[in-house]
Amino acid sequence: MLSFTSYLTFLFYNVFILLYRLHSCNLREKSCEIVASALQSSPLRDLDLSSNNLGDAGVKLLCAGLMSPNCKLQRLDLSYNNLGEAGVKLLCAGLMSPNCKLQRLGLGWCNLTEGCCDVLASVLRSPHSELSDLELRDNELQDSGVRALSAGLEDPHCKLQRLG
Repeated sequence: MLSFTSYLTFLFYNVFILLYRLHSCNLREKSCEIVASALQSSPLRDLDLSSNNLGDAGVKLLCAGLMSPNCKLQRLDLSYNNLGEAGVKLLCAGLMSPNCKLQRLGLGWCNLTEGCCDVLASVLRSPHSELSDLELRDNELQDSGVRALSAGLEDPHCKLQRLG
Protein backbone atom coordinates (compact mmCIF):
# COMPACT_ATOMS: atom_id res chain seq x y z
CA MET A 1 0.00 0.00 0.00
CA LEU A 2 1.28 3.46 -0.93
CA SER A 3 1.83 6.09 1.73
CA PHE A 4 -0.11 9.31 1.32
CA THR A 5 3.05 11.14 0.22
CA SER A 6 3.89 8.43 -2.32
CA TYR A 7 0.34 8.52 -3.62
CA LEU A 8 0.49 12.31 -4.03
CA THR A 9 3.81 12.04 -5.84
CA PHE A 10 2.35 9.45 -8.20
CA LEU A 11 -0.73 11.59 -8.74
CA PHE A 12 1.24 14.75 -9.52
CA TYR A 13 3.66 13.16 -11.92
CA ASN A 14 1.32 10.76 -13.71
CA VAL A 15 -2.27 11.99 -13.52
CA PHE A 16 -2.07 15.78 -13.82
CA ILE A 17 -5.72 16.14 -14.77
CA LEU A 18 -6.75 15.19 -11.22
CA LEU A 19 -4.50 17.76 -9.60
CA TYR A 20 -7.13 20.46 -9.60
CA ARG A 21 -9.27 18.44 -7.20
CA LEU A 22 -7.10 18.72 -4.11
CA HIS A 23 -9.49 20.85 -2.09
CA SER A 24 -10.30 19.72 1.47
CA CYS A 25 -7.49 17.13 1.55
CA ASN A 26 -5.85 18.40 4.75
CA LEU A 27 -2.69 19.16 2.81
CA ARG A 28 0.20 20.66 4.75
CA GLU A 29 3.77 21.82 4.19
CA LYS A 30 5.14 18.45 3.00
CA SER A 31 2.40 18.19 0.38
CA CYS A 32 3.23 21.70 -0.85
CA GLU A 33 6.80 20.59 -1.47
CA ILE A 34 5.49 17.86 -3.79
CA VAL A 35 3.06 20.26 -5.48
CA ALA A 36 5.80 22.86 -6.03
CA SER A 37 8.02 20.23 -7.60
CA ALA A 38 5.21 19.13 -9.89
CA LEU A 39 4.47 22.73 -10.91
CA GLN A 40 8.04 23.04 -12.16
CA SER A 41 7.64 20.19 -14.63
CA SER A 42 3.97 19.68 -15.45
CA PRO A 43 1.58 21.18 -18.00
CA LEU A 44 -0.95 21.87 -15.22
CA ARG A 45 -2.91 25.10 -15.68
CA ASP A 46 -5.56 24.91 -12.93
CA LEU A 47 -5.02 24.01 -9.27
CA ASP A 48 -7.55 24.01 -6.44
CA LEU A 49 -5.92 23.85 -3.01
CA SER A 50 -8.84 25.42 -1.18
CA SER A 51 -9.86 24.27 2.30
CA ASN A 52 -6.50 22.86 3.30
CA ASN A 53 -4.02 23.78 6.02
CA LEU A 54 -1.11 25.02 3.93
CA GLY A 55 0.34 27.57 6.34
CA ASP A 56 3.07 30.10 5.61
CA ALA A 57 5.74 27.45 5.02
CA GLY A 58 3.48 25.67 2.51
CA VAL A 59 2.80 28.91 0.64
CA LYS A 60 6.52 29.63 0.51
CA LEU A 61 7.10 26.24 -1.13
CA LEU A 62 4.28 26.83 -3.63
CA CYS A 63 5.89 30.13 -4.61
CA ALA A 64 9.05 28.29 -5.62
CA GLY A 65 6.92 26.37 -8.10
CA LEU A 66 5.13 29.50 -9.33
CA MET A 67 8.43 31.26 -9.99
CA SER A 68 9.80 28.42 -12.11
CA PRO A 69 10.13 29.28 -15.82
CA ASN A 70 8.57 25.86 -16.54
CA CYS A 71 5.42 26.48 -14.47
CA LYS A 72 2.30 26.79 -16.66
CA LEU A 73 -0.22 27.40 -13.87
CA GLN A 74 -2.83 30.05 -14.71
CA ARG A 75 -5.49 29.48 -12.02
CA LEU A 76 -4.88 28.89 -8.31
CA ASP A 77 -7.54 28.67 -5.61
CA LEU A 78 -6.25 29.04 -2.06
CA SER A 79 -9.61 29.99 -0.53
CA TYR A 80 -10.39 28.76 2.98
CA ASN A 81 -6.72 28.53 3.93
CA ASN A 82 -5.61 30.49 6.96
CA LEU A 83 -2.93 32.47 5.14
CA GLY A 84 -2.99 35.79 6.92
CA GLU A 85 -0.56 38.61 6.28
CA ALA A 86 2.69 36.60 6.32
CA GLY A 87 1.37 34.00 3.87
CA VAL A 88 0.10 36.65 1.46
CA LYS A 89 3.45 38.47 1.50
CA LEU A 90 5.20 35.22 0.57
CA LEU A 91 2.64 34.54 -2.15
CA CYS A 92 2.94 38.03 -3.61
CA ALA A 93 6.70 37.64 -3.98
CA GLY A 94 5.97 34.72 -6.29
CA LEU A 95 3.25 36.59 -8.16
CA MET A 96 5.66 39.40 -9.02
CA SER A 97 8.16 37.02 -10.59
CA PRO A 98 8.59 37.51 -14.35
CA ASN A 99 8.10 33.74 -14.70
CA CYS A 100 4.72 33.61 -12.94
CA LYS A 101 1.84 33.16 -15.40
CA LEU A 102 -0.99 33.14 -12.85
CA GLN A 103 -4.11 34.91 -14.13
CA ARG A 104 -6.74 33.89 -11.55
CA LEU A 105 -6.19 33.74 -7.80
CA GLY A 106 -8.74 32.80 -5.15
CA LEU A 107 -8.05 34.16 -1.66
CA GLY A 108 -11.57 34.24 -0.25
CA TRP A 109 -12.05 33.35 3.41
CA CYS A 110 -8.27 33.41 4.11
CA ASN A 111 -8.32 35.66 7.22
CA LEU A 112 -6.74 38.52 5.30
CA THR A 113 -6.66 41.97 6.87
CA GLU A 114 -5.92 45.49 5.67
CA GLY A 115 -2.22 44.72 6.26
CA CYS A 116 -2.27 42.42 3.21
CA CYS A 117 -3.60 45.03 0.83
CA ASP A 118 -0.42 47.04 0.28
CA VAL A 119 1.48 43.99 -0.95
CA LEU A 120 -1.51 42.87 -3.06
CA ALA A 121 -1.60 46.36 -4.60
CA SER A 122 2.11 45.97 -5.40
CA VAL A 123 1.26 42.86 -7.39
CA LEU A 124 -1.41 44.78 -9.30
CA ARG A 125 1.15 47.51 -10.11
CA SER A 126 3.85 45.08 -11.17
CA PRO A 127 4.61 45.02 -14.91
CA HIS A 128 5.31 41.28 -14.54
CA SER A 129 1.93 40.38 -13.05
CA GLU A 130 -0.57 38.63 -15.33
CA LEU A 131 -3.32 38.64 -12.68
CA SER A 132 -6.71 39.40 -14.25
CA ASP A 133 -9.06 37.86 -11.65
CA LEU A 134 -8.67 38.19 -7.87
CA GLU A 135 -11.14 36.79 -5.33
CA LEU A 136 -10.94 38.40 -1.87
CA ARG A 137 -14.45 37.89 -0.51
CA ASP A 138 -15.13 37.43 3.18
CA ASN A 139 -11.87 38.81 4.50
CA GLU A 140 -11.39 41.73 6.91
CA LEU A 141 -9.85 44.24 4.50
CA GLN A 142 -11.46 47.35 6.03
CA ASP A 143 -11.67 50.77 4.34
CA SER A 144 -7.92 51.35 4.50
CA GLY A 145 -7.26 48.05 2.73
CA VAL A 146 -9.73 48.85 -0.01
CA ARG A 147 -8.04 52.25 -0.50
CA ALA A 148 -4.67 50.51 -0.90
CA LEU A 149 -6.13 48.08 -3.45
CA SER A 150 -7.74 50.98 -5.33
CA ALA A 151 -4.33 52.59 -5.75
CA GLY A 152 -3.10 49.37 -7.37
CA LEU A 153 -6.14 49.22 -9.64
CA GLU A 154 -5.42 52.72 -10.94
CA ASP A 155 -1.89 51.83 -12.02
CA PRO A 156 -1.40 51.53 -15.81
CA HIS A 157 0.31 48.13 -15.36
CA CYS A 158 -2.76 46.66 -13.65
CA LYS A 159 -4.39 43.93 -15.76
CA LEU A 160 -7.12 43.06 -13.26
CA GLN A 161 -10.55 42.68 -14.86
CA ARG A 162 -12.44 41.12 -11.95
CA LEU A 163 -12.16 41.73 -8.23
CA GLY A 164 -14.54 39.76 -6.03
